[in-house]
Amino acid sequence: MNKVLLIGRLTKDPELRYTQSGTAVASFTLAVNRRFSNQSGEREADFINCVAWQKSAEFVANYFRKGQQMALEGRLQVRSYDGNDGQRRWVTEVVAEQIEFVGSKNENGSGRQDYQNNNASAGSSLGLGEEIVFDDNDLPF
Repeated sequence: MNKVLLIGRLTKDPELRYTQSGTAVASFTLAVNRRFSNQSGEREADFINCVAWQKSAEFVANYFRKGQQMALEGRLQVRSYDGNDGQRRWVTEVVAEQIEFVGSKNENGSGRQDYQNNNASAGSSLGLGEEIVFDDNDLPF
């Protein structure tokens, strides 16, 4: 089973792009606090790269901003690509399948809402989890 549950804050506004075939894809990073403090008594966070596709991507881009809390359910994905220098690069990210607001209405400007990604219909160009070709300029690093 490959299931990831996260609650964290966006480190910056989500970045919405579209593939050559017109499929929406949003990239964002969640800062997720660790349960325990370090030896200095400070709370540390992990910064987890996430990606949302299709309507989930548009939902994230339209309703979430830097600093807002988000609850996310998804799956862990590891992929690779060849960089401009010919070196193989590996990317580990969470593919969002369900996204919810966390916090009060005043904090994020809306009531508790959620969006669950429904896989694309058979007639659409790409569904969740299908491979697409990225141009090196589309990659965030």
